[in-house]
Amino acid sequence: MDPNLRASDADRQRLVAALEEHTAAGRLTLDEFAERAAAAHRARTLGELPPLVADLPAEPPARARPSSAARAAVVVALALLILFLTGLTSVAAAGHAGMLASIGRMC
Repeated sequence: MDPNLRASDADRQRLVAALEEHTAAGRLTLDEFAERAAAAHRARTLGELPPLVADLPAEPPARARPSSAARAAVVVALALLILFLTGLTSVAAAGHAGMLASIGRMC
């Protein structure tokens, strides 16, 4: 890699994503992350990027992905929530219709 080559937006975004992972792992404070991310966004060449992560392990820890059972549970919970909220909307609409009928009889 020629350090004098211009850095692309994708190069900068990859570095910021790595900084986010290191911050989530507790290696960087929020202030350190903000400083380094700002420097990454200002970087013009590829040579300006490596010093921003030089004191960090080469690969940030991979975040654990939820199991398929956990994902399925989330999908079921969301479906039940949607059904519940839809039911509440129906009950509320029926209540308003009854109230409007009562008002109509009074007039």
